[in-house]
Amino acid sequence: MAKLRVLLVDDHALVRRGFRRLLEDDAEIEVVGEAADGQQAEELAASLQPDVIVLDYALPGQNGALTARRILAARPDAKILILSMHSEPSYVARSREAGASGYLLKNALDLELVQAVKQVQQGGWMQDPRLSQAASAAVGKRPLTTRELEVLQMIVAGQSNKDIAATLQLSVNTVAVHRANIMDAIQVHNTADLVVHAIRHGLVSLA
Repeated sequence: MAKLRVLLVDDHALVRRGFRRLLEDDAEIEVVGEAADGQQAEELAASLQPDVIVLDYALPGQNGALTARRILAARPDAKILILSMHSEPSYVARSREAGASGYLLKNALDLELVQAVKQVQQGGWMQDPRLSQAASAAVGKRPLTTRELEVLQMIVAGQSNKDIAATLQLSVNTVAVHRANIMDAIQVHNTADLVVHAIRHGLVSLA
């Protein structure tokens, strides 16, 4: 019988080592790779073709929700389990909107991680039992697109429309339209409120 192939994504090597040990104690699971950030996760998801990707929400550069979107754009059949320290409903909602198959709190993982990995591989939505089902309700008028999340990350990092346009190879006008659409979706009216909302609701990575 083929083993369930898992990719671990967390920016802390000690955390990955602990997760690997937990998972490989189960004879049905094989950890096929480890990644420390979103970009590496995308590359390994493409090359290793794991069944399940265990993905930390708080990654440097781009958070787990955006990383999940990018992986699933290339591999729609992949199953992603988000791990997070945050129990706020907005984090769960962002993960589900991104296409993740499950959301598990990082504390007290010992007994739950193996079962959660197997559950998301079987399909459907898996949510930490300590969270209310209401936690996965959508937040805001609509979810942001992958491109809007990329622009938002750069806005929070203090980049100007011109800087963002150069990085993403877009026109300045296109970036301005994205900025306006983001504000409309989140229902804020200035950049300061936009930054506060993005950080509070886990839309961006602060690393």
